[in-house]
Amino acid sequence: MNQKNMLSQEQIDSLLDILKKRFEKNMHRHKDLDWSKIHTKLESDPKKLWSLYLMEETEGEPDVLGYDQATDEYFFYDCSVESPKGRRSVCYDHTALESRKEFKPQNSAMGMAEEMGIDMLTEEQYRFLQQFGKCDTKTSSWVVTPASIRALGGAIFGDWRYGTVFIYHNGAESYYAARGFRGLLRV
Repeated sequence: MNQKNMLSQEQIDSLLDILKKRFEKNMHRHKDLDWSKIHTKLESDPKKLWSLYLMEETEGEPDVLGYDQATDEYFFYDCSVESPKGRRSVCYDHTALESRKEFKPQNSAMGMAEEMGIDMLTEEQYRFLQQFGKCDTKTSSWVVTPASIRALGGAIFGDWRYGTVFIYHNGAESYYAARGFRGLLRV
């Protein structure tokens, strides 16, 4: 891991405190999970802590929404009510970014996710997230797009409107101030 991606002990302590408080405040998201086990796993993996730090810094409000016993992995999702502020105004992927002739955004959703070390949510994961509280009632979030749609220049995104999760399509090169992306980190 590159030295610039290392957190100071003060940053680690602050992040773990934020995550613990969020975990305890939202027990409906993870009823049968134990924070002390998650804390131990996090402390032993500086790379995952860095990714969680970036999720928090971009206002994703990461929290645990599940655990896979077979892989011994906890799943941290972006649980912010709206699409994370620090990850908006991005097109879908690098190809879309390069295809824009003018008014290019600074980055793409897929590019940012890769840089952060997280996965963008799939449509299924996005719908799963919505079970824990309405997300994207004023914003929208890019989700992983099937290759068949992407090959035709499109990309998909989701939001919550009229009591329903909607999945829409748009040109992959489009970007809006109210559209970002949500991520998932396996720890």
